[in-house]
Amino acid sequence: MNDLYRFVTGPLAWIAFLVFVAGSLVRIGHMLYLVRKKEAFIFSYFSMSYGLRSIFNWLIPYGPVNMRRHAVLTAVTFIFHLALIFTPIFLLSHVVLWDENWNVSYWSLPDAAADILTVVVIACCAFFWIRRMTQAEVRFLTSASDYVILLLVAAPFVTGFLAYHQVSGYPLFSILHVLTGEIMLMIIPFTRLTHMLFFPFTRAYTGSEFGAVRHARDW
Repeated sequence: MNDLYRFVTGPLAWIAFLVFVAGSLVRIGHMLYLVRKKEAFIFSYFSMSYGLRSIFNWLIPYGPVNMRRHAVLTAVTFIFHLALIFTPIFLLSHVVLWDENWNVSYWSLPDAAADILTVVVIACCAFFWIRRMTQAEVRFLTSASDYVILLLVAAPFVTGFLAYHQVSGYPLFSILHVLTGEIMLMIIPFTRLTHMLFFPFTRAYTGSEFGAVRHARDW
């Protein structure tokens, strides 16, 4: 068990970060290459100001019309993304690891707050799962891979919650927590999770087209 823990927190952690960074760079580079090759005209009206305007407005909850039409989904989506991003970054045990390995120290979440945010992420994943199963228009667009991705996103939080509360077999849950977190990191550039990388580009593109060509808002 100890050897497995050292492996997932040592070599496999490096592999996960390398795959994430290299994969992200390749995906973004490939996207820019395709744009330049097939749709170079986009650069003729691409506008940094319109792009940033669109990104800013789409980061405001209930700013875009479509968000106001789906109030519950908007609330869950924003809460989910905030908890998903900030919990692992500011979790005390993760901050300690940064300090021990890289001498980088910063503010961390109180344990109680991190615990609540972990449950929030799990609950949001359950919401998205049920929504895919019960809403016909969403179910029509759903494939098996969407459920697998939801499981992979929830897994680090479920196992982390069980390990933190030291339920029976918690050493195994600690290993599974690290392992599933690394798997999630590695699949980001190659699955639908890649929207984390492409969001600024797609919004900048849409915002530029609406602002510079159609002279309208895209939110």
